[in-house]
Formats: sequence, C-alpha cells, structure tokens
Amino acid sequence: MSPTTSNRSAGLAHGHVTFLGAGPGDPGLLTLRAVEALSSADVLIAEPDVVDVIRAHARPGVTVIDMAAPGPTGADTSSTSVGAPVLRDAANLVMQSARGGKRVVRAVTGDPGLDTYAAEEMLACAAAGVTFEVVPGIATAVGVPAYAGVPLRDAQGTDVRFVDARTAPERCWTEAGASDGTVVVSATLETVAAAAGELVAAGRKPDTPMTVTVGGTTTRQRTWSATLGTVAQTLKQAKVLPSPEGGRPVIAVVGERSSAAQRDQLSWFESKPLFGWRVLVPRTKEQAASLSDQLRSYGAVPHEVPTIAVEPPRTPQQMERAVKGLVTGRYEWIAFTSVNAVKAVREKFEEYGLDARAFAGIKVAAVGEQTAQALVAFGVKPDLVPSGEQSAAGLLEDWPPYDPVFDPIDRVFLPRADIATETLVAGLIELGWEVDDVTAYRTVRASPPPAETREAIKGGGFDAVLFTSSSTVRNLVGIAGKPHNVTVIACIGPATAKTAEEHGLRVDVMAPEPSVLTLAAALAEFGAGRRAAALEAGDIVTRPSERRPGSRRRRTTS
Repeated sequence: MSPTTSNRSAGLAHGHVTFLGAGPGDPGLLTLRAVEALSSADVLIAEPDVVDVIRAHARPGVTVIDMAAPGPTGADTSSTSVGAPVLRDAANLVMQSARGGKRVVRAVTGDPGLDTYAAEEMLACAAAGVTFEVVPGIATAVGVPAYAGVPLRDAQGTDVRFVDARTAPERCWTEAGASDGTVVVSATLETVAAAAGELVAAGRKPDTPMTVTVGGTTTRQRTWSATLGTVAQTLKQAKVLPSPEGGRPVIAVVGERSSAAQRDQLSWFESKPLFGWRVLVPRTKEQAASLSDQLRSYGAVPHEVPTIAVEPPRTPQQMERAVKGLVTGRYEWIAFTSVNAVKAVREKFEEYGLDARAFAGIKVAAVGEQTAQALVAFGVKPDLVPSGEQSAAGLLEDWPPYDPVFDPIDRVFLPRADIATETLVAGLIELGWEVDDVTAYRTVRASPPPAETREAIKGGGFDAVLFTSSSTVRNLVGIAGKPHNVTVIACIGPATAKTAEEHGLRVDVMAPEPSVLTLAAALAEFGAGRRAAALEAGDIVTRPSERRPGSRRRRTTS
C-alpha cells in the first residue's frame, strides 16, 4: 500500500484532500501517484487549464469543479459537474467538500509547492483538522524549458534564478540583473518584453540570448529565439503581437544556455516530424487507439472521425448456426479478417454464455497484428498470422492446403463484413477447403461529423488525412466532403490510393505495406522530409494547413 492510499484510508471519515501538481500541460507528465489519487477521488477542484489534463484519469461519477466556470463545465455523461464563479474561494470549496467526507483532489498547474495559493489552502485544512497530502508535479518553469530544448544548468554549475514577472519586486530584478546565471521568467506574451527591459535596466547586456515559449509541453508549443534587446521585435515579426492572445502565459529563459545555436541541436519536441499537425483519422476512438497513440508520438494531434458504423446482420440465423457449429466440431479453422469480426463473434459467444474455451481444438487465423491483438484480448492466441503482407492475400500465402490425412475436418468458418471481397474465399477453396462464408456484421455509412469538422475538412483545417480502406475514402467524401487540396493524403495501399484518385484527390503518401502503423510511419517520414527541405532552403517550417489562403503563419525557431 502506497502512502497515498494509506493516508486516504486514515482520513476518510472526515474527508481527505490531495494537493496535486498536474504539471505544465502534457497529460503524460502526471506522476503515478497523481493518477492513483485521481482514480479514487470523489471531487476534483481545478483551474480550467488543468481540468482537461486530469479528467481522463478520474473515475465515472466524479464531481468536477472548474474554478473559473460560471456554469456547468460540460463534462460528459460519466461525471457530474458543478459550476463555480470566477475567482471563487478555492479554500472554501476544498473545505466544504472535505467536511462532507469526500476524497478531494485539488489540482494546480505545475507543482503545489510553487502555487500562489496552495499553501494557504493547506493551512486551512490543518486548522480544521482535515487530513491532507501533497503529490508533487513537474514545475512549469522547469518542464517547459526541457521541452523547448533549453537546459538550465551545465557542468560549470550555472546559477539558476526563477522570477515571476507578475509579482517580482525591484530587488528581485536587481539581483537577477547582477547575476550572470540563467534566469527563468514566468510572464505573458504581452509582458515578456517588459521583463526583458527590467533585466537590461538591472545590468544584463542587451545581446544576452533569450528564448520565449508559449503553450509549453503541448502540441501548441511555440518557441522563439531572441535576445533581451530584440525580443519585442522578434515577436512582432512573428506576428504573434499585437494579438488578442497576448495574455497567454510564457516561460522565458535568459542566458547562454538558451543560445539559438545550442537550441538547434537540443530542440527535440518541436522538431518532431508531425509536430502540431492536425491529422484526421477516419475511425472511432476505440478502433484508432494504437494509431492515434503512434501519431501523438510523432507530435501530431489526431482527430478521430468515424466514417463506418457497424451493425448486426439483417438475418442473424446464419451466424447463430455457425457459432453453434464451432461448439459441435463442424470446423477445422476459423479465420478472422478484422477486429470487427472478432467483436461480432465475441458478442455472440457472450449471448450464448460461451467464452474462449469454446475455441478448444479449432485452429484460429488472423489477417494481421491488430486482429491478432483483439483475439489475445479475448483469450485466444491465433495459430496463424501472415508472416508477410497483412492482408487476405498474405494470409493465403501461409495457409496450408487441405490434407485429408492430417485434417479430419475440411471446413473453415469465415465471419466477415457484408461488403468483403471474395479473395480469401476463392483462395481457400483453391487450397481444397470448404468455406462457410458468414456475414457477421454489416458496415454502413456513419452519420456526418459536426459542422465544424466538416468545414475543417473542406476548408483545409486538417494537415493530413489517413485513409485505411477504399470505403473510408468513399464514406468520408460522402458524409463530410472532399478534403482541401493543401491537405496531405495518405493511403494504406494501392487499392485505397486508386479510390482516392478516382475521387479527385492527390495521393501524397502510400504505406509500403498494408498496416495502419506503417501508414503512420510513412506519413511521419513524409513530414520529416518536408521539414528538412524547408530548413535546407532557409524557409519557415510550416504545416500544410498554413498554406491555405487566409491562414496565419507563425515563425518558429526549432
């Protein structure tokens, strides 16, 4: 049992409060202790920029209090949300919830130890006899420079000072200006130039290197390299000032560690091949989980849009007979050609009170790794997965011919979609097998996405679209319209690419093998080549969507 768990148990009768650091913005930077506390919390209290970071780890039914929301926070149906007026007394909210015997998580940006008001809230808990604990988080002033490729110290043991431009007294600026160490300044886009002026006035040279990072640790991160004397001009040339977003928080690092030459080598985050790209994935969130995770690892922002809906077959009797045949020994093999086929058989098993043990004595084939993973999750390890191309053709290359001596049964159960091709059926028959080709599910066109998404598709708001089948091309164009010509089109194989071209789309990327993960890797390689070409030509690195008419380009230095 961890200290977090034991402390909660001890204080449960009178409520318990966890002061939790949510880090600088990237949900992946939450600690294991933080995730544990969030998963058992009854109430979450946080500022709006923190709520989205922590909500994913909360349990269903949790009450979310958004500190700046004048009304309901718009939580999904799995949680109950309570509105809170702007600048509402956080200590009061914490105490009210804790006195009701609730497990309260008070989440703050960065680390609680550096939060302006967290200490006061802790003192209020102590005075009222409410037990509490502190779960540290990555401080924004430390995490953001790390993501910007700006180390704060070196082997010479450089002095590091942290300054909050909103509250720093004159003495603080004087000491920071007199030092030759690294200064990390918390400011806003509008005030960072004034902070640079304070340092110059206090003795720092105007040519001292400086970086300014906005949206740190998220895919909205942007970093500009400048000097104390040129930072205002740099932000103006980048067209980020003047701007309605001038109040956005920034982290500025002043000192030799932030030199542009060094940062060119250490900028690992913003130099990812698809950094900041909005990529349309024509699948449900459930189906696209591994693909979306891989896209995020390349720096992209995946946006899942279902183009196909799966429905039961119109006449279920054929599927019912086939499933019963599995139990009675009618089949030697069962072949799964998609995750949806696995799901359809699994649902029918559950309807009959069966489980994975019903596959005993039956050989199981899967068309590819994702289908194989779905089977393993069901408790079934496939006997055959293509060693080469992950497709029906690849499966046939490895499928053994029927041998009456070694195969007591000559029949294969093939549960699949109503619109599936005949390649696998014809190939199995040619190998000597009898095939029960059964419609396990129907694929129908999904409902159109929201108007905002449709406009982004047609207007060039997406940087890339991944097409994983010909039907996703037809259905996306049918429900949302044709992607804008600046959008990069990536297809999983030749057949899908042909369909895209028939719909008037220019195919930019094609996966070397029919796998969604390989498709994502091919798109990343395309993005890396595009970035390298821009840098070699001395051009600004932009996303494809920034090439459309009326888009706003922002100069970044990476």
